[in-house]
Order: sequence, then structure tokens, then C-alpha cells
Amino acid sequence: MALMSDLERVQAAPVCDPVRRAEGGPWTIELLPACAYEARYVAAQSGLGFAFDSQRGLHAIGSDRVQPFDALPNGLAFVPAGCDVFSESAHGGEYLRVMRNDGAQFRQVRPFNNLIDQPAIRLAQQMRKALLNASIEADWEAWALALVARATTEDAPAAPAQGSMTNKRLRLLDEYIEASLDGPLSVQSMAGLLGLSEGFFIRAFAEATGKTPHSYLIDRRLARARTLLRTSTDRLADIAQTCGFASQAHMATTFRQRLGTSPADLRQPILNNLTRNRA
Repeated sequence: MALMSDLERVQAAPVCDPVRRAEGGPWTIELLPACAYEARYVAAQSGLGFAFDSQRGLHAIGSDRVQPFDALPNGLAFVPAGCDVFSESAHGGEYLRVMRNDGAQFRQVRPFNNLIDQPAIRLAQQMRKALLNASIEADWEAWALALVARATTEDAPAAPAQGSMTNKRLRLLDEYIEASLDGPLSVQSMAGLLGLSEGFFIRAFAEATGKTPHSYLIDRRLARARTLLRTSTDRLADIAQTCGFASQAHMATTFRQRLGTSPADLRQPILNNLTRNRA
């Protein structure tokens, strides 16, 4: 997955979440919304990226060879300074990026993506929650240093072998979840779709994505809800039902636990924008 600025992302919808940005010492941290994009640039500085969602498209990074890419959910990526980048996706996905703003470079010199690392996942989720809430107590410099350390230290984990959880199977599972998100979805049904036993599926999925199938499903419900919050004026109760939450209260509780905010708080600026556009 390529790292890019908000100016290089092409929004697919008339209403889109804003790019959220924070500064901490020599670091700039951005949370890019889930939007379609097309980017072509030479990286001015080294940068780390973290894909919260699975993403697919075409890219060429440090090469003139354009090829399909599959960014795993919870995958860490790195693009070094001076690297030629082309990347496009019809849907994109929510993406965190961390960059030096003082010209200093990372020790890592080769680009990579889809690195799954539990400490990096926890850090990225913590940073997303703080960005969504504009937290004044966030320790951006410490978080940025810790995330970069996960990708540049000698003991940094290698991108895992996919084993039975191939890109094809992950894509099939994504499509199945997307089509069934408004109803109950069991681990048994997901495992059955891929022709795997339930226990094997849980282990293989966690190895490939860094999270359990249940946690991934919750994240997909949240992503669908956030899309509806910014693109529709449906009642919160109707959005909860469409996304497979047991109730509006259940959706609100999940928002607070995972994102540190409420659906109503995220929706308000979007509603104001919709109202202005329709006036």
C-alpha cells in the first residue's frame, strides 16, 4: 500500500471523512479516510503506513512494473525517501501514516507491506482513537517512535507466510462478509465458506491478519456504519440494524470501546455538510 497525502487521494463520494492530522516533535501523523484514490509521486520523506482495512488495487513501488496488490487488514507498510510510487484503488481503506517532518530518514531502506505485528496493531489503534477524538493528551512522539521501532529493529517480524489464508480466500471472505453484514455471521459459516475446520480457520486467520475473526467482523460492521454516517441521513437505529448490530445502544457501545467516540459525534459535522450542500 502506497503512502500518499490527502491532496493525492481522489474521493469517491461527495461527502468523506476529513484527513485527521497531528504533530509530535519531528513526526507528522495522519489518518486518511476510506476513499478511492489514485497517486503518482516520488516520496519526499520516509514513511510508515498502517492499513486498518483490506485494500485492493494496482501499484508500482520502486519499480516500473504495475501489478495488483492486496493490503491485509492490520498490515504495516514502509516506503523509503526517493522511492517512485504509483498506486490506485477503487475503494481504498482507512489508513494511518507516520512521517518524519525534519528530513531524517529511517534505518529501513527497502519498501515492504503486509507486515503483521501485534504491538504495531495496538499502537495504530491507539493513534486512530486519539486522532478521531482530537485528544490533547496523546503522546504522538512516543507513539511514532514505538511504531517505527517495530518496523526498523533487527528483531522486527517478517511478513508471515500466508499458508491456508491466501489472498484469494481472504478476498472471498471479504465479499461474503460484505454481502451478509446486515445479519448474524458465525465463525462456523466463515470457516465453512473456505472449506476449513473452525479451529484451523481461527488460527490461520489470526496469523494472517493479527486479529480474531470475531474482532475483524466487528471492525467491518464499524466501517460500514461510519460509511453510512457520512453518506446518508438514515436514523442511527436503522444504521445499526443495517450493519448487523443488535441495537443502536450496542452500536454506540462498540463505537466508544473501539474508537473512543460515539456515532452521533462522528455524524454531526457530516450532517452539517450535507445540509449546506443541499441548501
